[in-house]
Amino acid sequence: MPEFNARRIRVAAISVDPPDVSQRLREQAHYSFLFLADDKLTAIRQWDLVHPHAGPDGADIARPAEFLLDSSGKVLWRDLTDDFLVRVRPEEVLRAADAANGR
Repeated sequence: MPEFNARRIRVAAISVDPPDVSQRLREQAHYSFLFLADDKLTAIRQWDLVHPHAGPDGADIARPAEFLLDSSGKVLWRDLTDDFLVRVRPEEVLRAADAANGR
């Protein structure tokens, strides 16, 4: 997080999990960034990130994705995967941020 903070990057996670579930995960993993609940998949559908029937009991879940947005909301970089176990490493996001900012 210090590297993200130094670059003035605000990190947020959006999950289909209810707020109490996200909060438990956040506390257990010692995450300090913002978690948002989208249990109705509103934002997840708008960003075309629904992974149909991939969750428990065949529930729709969010496809893993990372985005870098500028202050106007323009997408500068994204990483998408179909495997919920795969996540981009923070170092990769920082490199993408540096490249987007000409560093």
